[in-house]
This record gives sequence, C-alpha cells and structure tokens, in this order.
Amino acid sequence: MFPKDTITLAKNITCIFGKGYYRATLFFPSDIRKAIWILYAFVRIPDEMVDTEKDVQKGKNDLTQWIADWQKVRMGDTEDKHPILIATKTLFDHYSIPYEYSDAFLQIMMTDFSITTYAKYEDLESYMYGSAAVVGLMISHIIGFKDSALPHARALGEAMQLTNFLRDVGEDIQTRGRIYLPQEDMDRFGVTSESIIEGRIDDAWKSLMKFEIQRARTLFSFGNKGIPLLQGNGRRAVTIASVLYEGILDEIEKQDYDVFTKRASTSSFRKAQLITKTVWNQKK
Repeated sequence: MFPKDTITLAKNITCIFGKGYYRATLFFPSDIRKAIWILYAFVRIPDEMVDTEKDVQKGKNDLTQWIADWQKVRMGDTEDKHPILIATKTLFDHYSIPYEYSDAFLQIMMTDFSITTYAKYEDLESYMYGSAAVVGLMISHIIGFKDSALPHARALGEAMQLTNFLRDVGEDIQTRGRIYLPQEDMDRFGVTSESIIEGRIDDAWKSLMKFEIQRARTLFSFGNKGIPLLQGNGRRAVTIASVLYEGILDEIEKQDYDVFTKRASTSSFRKAQLITKTVWNQKK
C-alpha cells in the first residue's frame, strides 16, 4: 500500500524519535505496523517544527506550509509533496480515518507558537485532545475497534501526553518557554514558574507532581479498559505501549520527582522486563 522508501523513512523517524513507541509497534502485524509508522511520521514532523526549530518564524512558516500541502494532497494534488503526506492520504482513505482528527492535531500544533501557559486543567485537556488524544483515535481506526472503545483511546492518549509533560517540564520551560501544567494546580500547591526555572525540588513541587502523576495514572486506568475493545491483533502492542509509558511515572517517583537534572527514562533492561511480563500475562 505504501512505497518501500516511504515505509523506511517512517520507520526511521519512529525509531529515532520514539524508541519505546517503536518497540511497541513491533508487536503489531506487519500491515498495521507500517501504517502506524506512517502516522507517527505525519505527526512527528510538524512536532519537530514546533519544538526544535530555533528560528520561531521559520518553524511557523514550515508548519504553515505543511498544513497547506496536506490540504492540497487531500484534494489530490501530490506533485512535489512530501512522501509522508502522500502516504498519510492513502492511510486515511484506506482505514476511513476522519480528516477532522488531522485538522485538530495540526491546529493545536500551531498554538504552541503563541500559547505558553494553561490556566486550568480543562485548558490543558483541550490541548491534549489535539496533540495526543486524536492520535489514539486515529490508531484505533487502523487497528479496528468497537464504538465504545473511543473514549478509552482518548484517555490513553491524554495519559501518555501528560506523562510526557511531567517528564519534560524542565526542558519545556528552559528551551521553549512553555509550562504544560495547569496554573490552578501550581497555585494550589505553591509552585511558581520561577521555581520551575530554578529546578527547585521542595515539598511544594513534590506535592504537585504526586497530584499530577495520580491524575495520569487514573487516565491510564480508564484508557486501558478500552484495549479489549480493539481488534485482537492490536491489543498486545497497545498494552505494551501503555505499560512502557506508565513506567516513566515509576521512574519519576524513583528519582524523588527530580525531572530537572535527570531525564526520567526506563532502562532497556527494565523495558525488556515490562514487555516480557506483559506478553506472558496476555498468554494466560
């Protein structure tokens, strides 16, 4: 369904930027695995425009062009367009993925150029819907699902995104000037943007992190309940992805909530343990 060179490109992007995610995709059947690599590349390329391009205006221009090209590809104009965009069009049509999901994602990526803080959790939740929940919804279409699975897929996407925010909070404010934590929660526990910039790990910070980690675990719990509602050949890989992501929360706790001096990541050995345990439990 996809050109070999495009699959290789998408695979490499997934492997480089989402190592744990890539490991999970290996447990999908070949056709689903390739489709999810294409989808990952489609969302990762604009994400890099937003997060790693030092020239903000160039990043904004690149994302604007990516969105315009995506609209043209959807209308059948594939001349001189990025191969990932062309493959994504094939992907969306083959799996009947609503185009509104891609629109929501790209629109929310654009807000990163102008919005750096979120007053309430509901505001952050709206961001997470566009940046992550829709990805879970798109993946559900690729795998196949019962209608009642979608709210769980949305929650699982938000759980993974919130986990990313907690792991990367120091990097986000230092390199991008953004805080993906609700201001109302920071106020409640007495955490300020200045204390985050300083990397201050005090009782206030630990209390805030405990609160947000519990929120993420609640999302994981609800999201995981939807996995049995997916088609059988996709359940194992989604379970592994969920387990590996939630394992990041364990690492944050082991580091005593210090996400400023050390990136919370699960070791290769621990990932292998978690994957083996997940596979074994699913065979029972």
